[in-house]
Amino acid sequence: MPDYIAPINEMKFTLFDVVDIQDVTNLEMYQDATEDIIDAVLSEGAKYAREILSPINAVGDKEAATLTNEGVKTATGFKEAYQHYAQNGWNSICSNPDFGGQGLPKFLGLAIAEMVDSANMSFSLCPILSAGAIEAIEAHGTDQQKSIYLEKLISGEWTGTMNLTESQAGSDVGALTTKAVKQPDSHYLIAGQKIFITYGDHDLTENIIHLVLARLPDAPSGIKGISLFIVPKFLINEDGSLGERNDVHCVSLEHKMGIMASPTCVMSYGGQGKCVGYLLGEENKGIQAMFTMMNNARLHIGVQGVACSERAWQMALDYARERIQGISVKSKDGKKGAIIDHPDVRRMLMTMKATTEAVRALTYLNVKAIDLGHHHPDETIRAKYKGLADLLTPMSKAYGTDLGVENSSLAMQVFGGMGYIQETGIAQIFRDARINPIYEGTNGIQAMDLVGRKLAIDGGQHWRNLLLEILEYTKKLSDNLDFKVIKANLIDVVENASECAEWLLAQHNGNMSNAMAGSVPFLRLLSTAICCYLMAKGASAARKKLDGGDQNRLFLESKIITARFYAEQIVPTVMAMKSAIMAGDELFFAIDEQNLAI
Repeated sequence: MPDYIAPINEMKFTLFDVVDIQDVTNLEMYQDATEDIIDAVLSEGAKYAREILSPINAVGDKEAATLTNEGVKTATGFKEAYQHYAQNGWNSICSNPDFGGQGLPKFLGLAIAEMVDSANMSFSLCPILSAGAIEAIEAHGTDQQKSIYLEKLISGEWTGTMNLTESQAGSDVGALTTKAVKQPDSHYLIAGQKIFITYGDHDLTENIIHLVLARLPDAPSGIKGISLFIVPKFLINEDGSLGERNDVHCVSLEHKMGIMASPTCVMSYGGQGKCVGYLLGEENKGIQAMFTMMNNARLHIGVQGVACSERAWQMALDYARERIQGISVKSKDGKKGAIIDHPDVRRMLMTMKATTEAVRALTYLNVKAIDLGHHHPDETIRAKYKGLADLLTPMSKAYGTDLGVENSSLAMQVFGGMGYIQETGIAQIFRDARINPIYEGTNGIQAMDLVGRKLAIDGGQHWRNLLLEILEYTKKLSDNLDFKVIKANLIDVVENASECAEWLLAQHNGNMSNAMAGSVPFLRLLSTAICCYLMAKGASAARKKLDGGDQNRLFLESKIITARFYAEQIVPTVMAMKSAIMAGDELFFAIDEQNLAI
């Protein structure tokens, strides 16, 4: 498998010229995030991803994590890579300086996360879960809990996990049965079992801080009766040193299709009746606290989709340049050439390139909205961007991860038969990518969240304002050759998305099943409309730079061409979704379930 090379120029262009990240760096608290600092962080991150993580990606896939009598052992090189990660401050980039963090904007942390994801997705899952645990404890923990856990989690000395799923309680979290019983000294005894716990045990750090959902004896049924608990692998003494081993253990590892080096654990709590947990937040309010973790994770999983697309694109491009096969219809001398000369191969490569750039811009806009939604001094602007972040998160997660699968599959097609052979490496990218649309809330759930909740927030003002802003921007685009089709198709797709959104919102009054039936294609339609807008912004910025004499002509011209490709080749594929979105659920249930097999 060839090494991963981070697309730093592309990332910087997206940050500065597409999503206007200067709106964040102009905030007083982020004055230190200068362009020089951003350059330095991205350059060092790219070096770490290429030199440390990328070489052990295939090793981890082959060896996998293993369960031994001493606990879970990670694959060769992972422990050293993690030590490098923690010691060089990658875990603390965006964390609170009060607890040892560097206090840089989240957008910079997300860009580094994309590099780590592309280089080694199995490795990347560990810090993603730790970041969620940090946010949950900082948002909901007591001062004592913050002082005990945050500094060690932020430094990377300890890692964190998220423990929701049980065999009977997957997407239906409210069906969980793990118990928590309060003790006289205010701690709780936890008893139960969780499945699918990413990095639930490992040998990377000396302690693991589990955040565990459980139910108190007299709690209300469903999600209203769930509480969240801090359950450390090793208990912590009053002086901060590690105490006795807690009664929490990995009892088995799942045998998976991909992300083989990431230990996916079945965790047992209280097998000996001695699993100690500490309430995080309020009793019976655990689902609100856990969603702090899940919202963080959903954006990061969307970026994993971007990362899989980027890695697959790089590998397919390299192979297409080298593989000699056949005579292209474009050939003028009748000689065999590389498959990159064939129109269909170019179609696949351009599809990967355009959609990867588009969804990267979507996730970067999403994280910009989070930064501004949390930290802008103006309350009205904070509210605007918080609403935008809420709207974009399900799209980042679902559209990003769908494209990760689609583009890694396209890359395998470029490889042809060799792509199906394990040694070429593209099969690993495809297998790793396939989990992303499933975990942290399936993409169907993301679509239900978008249509069932996010469209209705604040009366729908956030999506209406966004689409109106896009239309106003689009009408100002030039009508010359570069922008003619971009302008026309962007107007059409935004108007389609707006009409569908109004129809879906109207279904909330008594016809929610109709809205849910159209939710998945609507998420694709709306995501594509927003992405086409962001690609148009990139093309406009590129044209302005070219007209101003910028010497980076090849890169800038490619931005215009790629935006045109997205508008001309990708946007039309979603235009027909309007009729499907507004068709309702009648045919979904027209055949009785007992007769579906007939």
